[in-house]
Amino acid sequence: MTYIILSAGKGAKLQPLTLNHPKSLYKLDDKTTILQRLVRKIRKYDADAEIVVVVGYMYRQIQKELEDDNVKFVHNPFYSITSSIGSLWFAKDFLQRENVTIINGDIVVSEALIKDVVSQHTDYPYVLLDSTRKDANKYNVQVQGELVCVMSKNLTESAGNYASITKLDAVSSRFLLEQLNQMVNEEMYNLFFEDALVQMVFQKNFELYFKDIKDYKWTEVDCVDDLLKARQIQAESDN
Repeated sequence: MTYIILSAGKGAKLQPLTLNHPKSLYKLDDKTTILQRLVRKIRKYDADAEIVVVVGYMYRQIQKELEDDNVKFVHNPFYSITSSIGSLWFAKDFLQRENVTIINGDIVVSEALIKDVVSQHTDYPYVLLDSTRKDANKYNVQVQGELVCVMSKNLTESAGNYASITKLDAVSSRFLLEQLNQMVNEEMYNLFFEDALVQMVFQKNFELYFKDIKDYKWTEVDCVDDLLKARQIQAESDN
């Protein structure tokens, strides 16, 4: 399976902690960074994984960090003016695989979640959401039945927070590629790639499913409190 890890951004919300290194290189313990942990946990449960890391901000540091981890790198030279839709577009060749998992590079999840969900093949497209979290400041998901209706940071009501992980089968990954090409050609490169999924749902009757991960531990590292949660997840996985 192919994993595309989006790790090109500046991590501006965590400045000044990210002035000298990317957010994904924050150390969870004396020897493990956020990104290194993600790559190695995936490899633990998917030995044949094709892992692609999209880099931008201080990209040489990330390349050096992962030089022994058998990953492929894609460089987004326009990271400062694009959002994740631009970064994923630069990795578009890898969207033509049979099974693709797209993950933000600032996500720390329990080992159980990687084993049970992230590393598993899928026959249909779905996003991960956590119904126990409904923070209005986060990217949220609204659903109807088994399907996603909309994903946005501007929802007054939602089924839960989006966990920044999307899993695609061969058909849906190519469908997303077509949408990305259309939106980038229309200069919509400053949006989240999830906005492309939403456009597919709204305009093309795309059936996007969801999986509730309420029983798993995870955090998106956006603030100092999140860093502490991430370290706790790492500590628990070592026990």
